[in-house]
Amino acid sequence: MEEYVRAAAFLGAAIAIGLGTLGPALGMGMIASKACENIGKYPEGAGNIRSAMVLALILVETTALYAALIAGACVFLGR
Repeated sequence: MEEYVRAAAFLGAAIAIGLGTLGPALGMGMIASKACENIGKYPEGAGNIRSAMVLALILVETTALYAALIAGACVFLGR
């Protein structure tokens, strides 16, 4: 029975980190793409666009970190 609990914990961790990083990765790519487009259109506002992009990237990255924390909790609590 204990092996099933550990297997479920590892499977849950794998799913949490896999799906939990898929969304942020796509979102970060879209943010960077749109920022590059806008810097190309409006080069005089490159500093403001870059600052907004970095702030948005930081906010999106936190969801991937939460997924990593949940995956770690699954692994360590499943022992």
